[in-house]
Amino acid sequence: MKKGAKCRIISFFLVLVLLASLECMPVQAAKLPALKVKGTQLVNAKGKTVQLKGVSTHGLSWFPQYVNQKGFTYMKKKWGINAVRLAMYTAEYNGYCTADAKNKRALEKTIDKGVKYATKAGLYVIIDWHVLSDANPKTYEKQAISFFKKMASKYKKHTNVIYEICNEPNGGTSWSDIRSYAGKVVKAIRSKDKKAVILIGTPTWSQDVDLAADSPLTGYKNLMYSLHFYAGTHGEYLRQKAQTALDKGLPLFVSEFGISDASGNGNLNKEEGSRWMKFLKKNKISYMGWSLSNKDESSALLRSSSKKVTGWKNRDLTPWGKWLVKQF
Repeated sequence: MKKGAKCRIISFFLVLVLLASLECMPVQAAKLPALKVKGTQLVNAKGKTVQLKGVSTHGLSWFPQYVNQKGFTYMKKKWGINAVRLAMYTAEYNGYCTADAKNKRALEKTIDKGVKYATKAGLYVIIDWHVLSDANPKTYEKQAISFFKKMASKYKKHTNVIYEICNEPNGGTSWSDIRSYAGKVVKAIRSKDKKAVILIGTPTWSQDVDLAADSPLTGYKNLMYSLHFYAGTHGEYLRQKAQTALDKGLPLFVSEFGISDASGNGNLNKEEGSRWMKFLKKNKISYMGWSLSNKDESSALLRSSSKKVTGWKNRDLTPWGKWLVKQF
């Protein structure tokens, strides 16, 4: 064989090897633009208002199967969501602060997968420190500082990551306590990530946004405050509290909502739900529907009989799930 022919054959095989290796490489999603807070609005780098619309997982220890690439990509393409929330309980069964070290590592791994899958799907992703039965976020303040410092260090280059530092303070927890806690956790995040959007919970299961508006956290940018509602329980009086907060310049983010009653169960109130959606649209407030699970309750998006973790058809959705998908 002539030397030139031999070289061409070798070159041909090298090209084949290169192409094969490229096919095996993970496909990277286009980098989402970093968001910031301007006035009461969430905006992009050009100052254009951005309204995030998506779903929240249920507890990551209980329903980890829904954190998967196909599911996230499906919801982006078929439902039209642009964000997903990863709800990590802090004190419930297998909570981050109450279970063993092995469980803690498993939860961090699930979050890592969630951020990876959301990034590849082209979604913004909220890492949620899901305070509930622990009531006062100061209960596990040290753990929260450590956790968010670790998360911010890991994801500081991810322009799509948002931090939610206390889901639903309750049990009479004062805004003063929440504000004190928030100051320490925000400082920890900012020591690693200077610009990411941070969501701060408010008293009474993140309803008393008007109290936060009277004395918001100062000295930091890109902070928003959580407003949660369930239309079966919360109506015009809570919208009035929200409007009061907006009028005082407080940026709101609905990081969790439903149209069942506040327990997450009971009858759906679609009429009140529609009034809420009109309010959110008018004020360009972002919203995350609860919850991506097949739990046997009316606030679950999926029927308890559905075992699918992606590719859901209409028959797989609950009445709430069908209603929510129409809102995106």
